[in-house]
Amino acid sequence: MNKLKYIAVLAFLGTVGISELGAQIKEEQLILNRKREPEVKKIEKKKTSVVQEKNYPPDNKKKEDSLNLKYDIVNVPPVSDFKTTEIQGEDISPKFSNDHQSNYFRLGYGNYGKFLADANVSGKVQDNVEVGADLHYLSTNGLKKVYDWDSKHNEAKIGGFANIYTESGKFNIDANYAFNNYNYYGIYALTPSNNDVDLQQNVNRFSVNGYYDHYSNEILNNVRVKSYFLTDHFGASENYANAELNLSKHDFSVYDDITANGDLGINLETVNSKFDILNKNTNNQFNFTLSPKVTFYKGDSYLLIGSDFSFLNSKNSSNIAEESKNNKFYWFPKAEVLVAAADEFKFYGGVDGGLKLNTYGNLLDENPFLISDLTLTPTETKYHFYFGLKGDVDQTFKYDVNAGFSKVNNAQFFYNNNLFDTTISADRQGYDYANTFSSIYDNGTLMEVKGDLQAFPMENLTVDAGLHFMKYKLDNLEEVYYKPLFQFNLGAKYTMLEKKLNLGFKAYFVTDRTSNSYSVVTNFPAFEMQENVNEKVGGFADLNLSAEYKIHKNFSIFALGNNLLNAKYQNYLGYKVLGAQFLGGVKITF
Repeated sequence: MNKLKYIAVLAFLGTVGISELGAQIKEEQLILNRKREPEVKKIEKKKTSVVQEKNYPPDNKKKEDSLNLKYDIVNVPPVSDFKTTEIQGEDISPKFSNDHQSNYFRLGYGNYGKFLADANVSGKVQDNVEVGADLHYLSTNGLKKVYDWDSKHNEAKIGGFANIYTESGKFNIDANYAFNNYNYYGIYALTPSNNDVDLQQNVNRFSVNGYYDHYSNEILNNVRVKSYFLTDHFGASENYANAELNLSKHDFSVYDDITANGDLGINLETVNSKFDILNKNTNNQFNFTLSPKVTFYKGDSYLLIGSDFSFLNSKNSSNIAEESKNNKFYWFPKAEVLVAAADEFKFYGGVDGGLKLNTYGNLLDENPFLISDLTLTPTETKYHFYFGLKGDVDQTFKYDVNAGFSKVNNAQFFYNNNLFDTTISADRQGYDYANTFSSIYDNGTLMEVKGDLQAFPMENLTVDAGLHFMKYKLDNLEEVYYKPLFQFNLGAKYTMLEKKLNLGFKAYFVTDRTSNSYSVVTNFPAFEMQENVNEKVGGFADLNLSAEYKIHKNFSIFALGNNLLNAKYQNYLGYKVLGAQFLGGVKITF
């Protein structure tokens, strides 16, 4: 199969006389994240919206966006870990901003057996109705020279979407199916007796999302619905649904030059998780939240006062414990003040909090090597005080620097599992080699400092950077697992040759992380597992380059490189990432 993929790519490249192959990364750019709900992510990222939107956004939407502008870094792990790119995310970078065409087909091949096929097709069926489809596939052979057992990986996503524009608002609907097939290859404590051990895990997810944005903020602001159904190789299943309704009354006069916005958010969130191995945990959670707030504006300055009122109903059970039920009411303060001394200097501070439901699906997005049997507990941010400074200097330099302090209950961390079967046996399950992780929780405090910036020193150059410092102090755990003290990223995009050639650079720097680990202590004929609660997982620097050249308005070639320092780091203990990676290919737009 791999040979056929390789031959297909070479044949395709040969028809256009291409001789260059490189590598590919995802461009993790600095995102200007507005607090107003964005469009459904799948639709937004592909830029498939109809260009002309009648009367959108109205003036009050523009004002709401500009005053609540915050800079944030998209928190995606470095791209070197068995993936060329998060293919369901942004298109390959750098992008061509001129003469954009949303319909495209992409094909690429690289070392480690990487194969990429990627397509997006959309069109208007009526003047105000657009429909489309996204198709993605990515695979790699893994680290065959490092591990004696299988470490290959492949994933795909296929979806359809529709954008509908009316006189009063805009609808976005998105449905997709995704699978992720991979292996629990991170074995470090107990070596399998044969090389053919089955380490397979696969996750299937079907999602449906919808979003309606009302052009006027009179009473109805927007409505959003998100849902998915998930299954995996070991019989786990999870149903998730979230419905959010935002009501508002904006731009009413209070006194002289002071205006106000009134908002009420209504949120319903439910998740049902069931696992079919080991302790066979079941988790049912339902959260209802009311979020009233009022915001007073004077010029570019504002004062926000509000609260979140949440009611949580949760049930947990397993085959080793009776069902436990919890019904609890939460109140979270919410207030923020921003003083706009000038566009260049805006001082702000406030307090907020909230309840986050931890789901199997969301945790798998962070760490795919979880055991298929988790206890899922909501994380409560009891309060979060913060202050900061942000600004925009002549539209050439944007920045946001802030610090915060939080009190967190049931903060979630990943914890290395021991062996589940401690008998000496050659026949073990693929997850029973101390190669999986569980989710654990503890109460404590968190101190954070964040800094994000974006600079435009010249018309064809963009530079962005971000840093994140976080320091936990926990009540029970001796160590803070898999939370680096310091993270930093630096990126740049440069366009030349009359915008025919786009170059990109992205670097990630992460300090050491702490984990627990296990080692085998032999006492013949038996053995036992000894735990080390302070195992260091080394920090790393991950450098990535990208290039795309437009030969024709409908045809371009790309060459990209990942982890160019060939760092042998691990995101999670036992799971080494790919070394220096190179991938090249072609892209046809139409």
